[in-house]
Amino acid sequence: MNGSVPASAPVLAAYSYCETVTGQQARNFAYGIRLLPADKRQAMSALYAFSRRVDDIGDGSLAPEVKQARLEDTRALLGRVRDGRIEPDDTDPVAVALADAAARFPIPLGGLDELIDGVLMDVRGERYETWEELRVYCRCVAGAIGRLSLGVFGTAGRGAPEADRAAEYADTLGLALQLTNILRDVREDAGNGRTYLPAEDLAKFGCSAGFHQERPPAGADFTGLVEFEVQRARALFAEGFRLLPLLDRRSGACVAAMAGIYRRLLDRIARDPQAVLRGRVSLPGREKAYVAVRGLSGLDARHITRQSVRGRA
Repeated sequence: MNGSVPASAPVLAAYSYCETVTGQQARNFAYGIRLLPADKRQAMSALYAFSRRVDDIGDGSLAPEVKQARLEDTRALLGRVRDGRIEPDDTDPVAVALADAAARFPIPLGGLDELIDGVLMDVRGERYETWEELRVYCRCVAGAIGRLSLGVFGTAGRGAPEADRAAEYADTLGLALQLTNILRDVREDAGNGRTYLPAEDLAKFGCSAGFHQERPPAGADFTGLVEFEVQRARALFAEGFRLLPLLDRRSGACVAAMAGIYRRLLDRIARDPQAVLRGRVSLPGREKAYVAVRGLSGLDARHITRQSVRGRA
């Protein structure tokens, strides 16, 4: 890692751009990374800005073939980053910041290839018959982000076996966050022609007709479906939270804050499942800030770790 070498003015400007993008668009993500020291916060902002670019291509209004071409162009740019072919005076600030972050931290950039693969699944309109199929998608668009982030966080000097487990836990925590997102956005995704929940789960609870209205179709057990998926997400959180003791204090606080926000969001969905059909369920800013403060103090990290251990007992 080359973190002790000061960044040049062009690189600092590139990081500033990425931090602006993160602050304006990241919502929950920004509450966590503000707890990190400057070098890690900058690197995480670079990862977010690149990931945001990929997501925006997938979510845009362009024709599928144009989206695919732009995603492959973005993959080619990632290849230039990986090969060290991005100069500090490059005109793309996201590429400049990401290249510097990758030089400073052992970031597994292949995770961004996985993200592009996952967004291509969206562009192709793929549906998922089983949880195992959906899990593949979630690993691409969220589990990979967990593993990328771990490259920045590090594992507090742990040995190789524990470091390997840390990558598994980071991946699993990403799955928990993504499944929470899917539950929160079922109505919005349906309006965009997307269905993520496994078809076999939808059929089991009589929800195969989709989620285009504020109320579930007659005969559908929508509450049962949500409760089923919430339990799956909670199990993923319990496993993923085992990452926290493997991180240094501030990295653990960052993860505890980001994941804690989503865990509270999941609890809110569980209390009123049909709320996700009426509109976007979210936490107020003051509650997010409260979770972030608890994360920095270590309170949420200790509480979450105890809950995880009890959940596995």
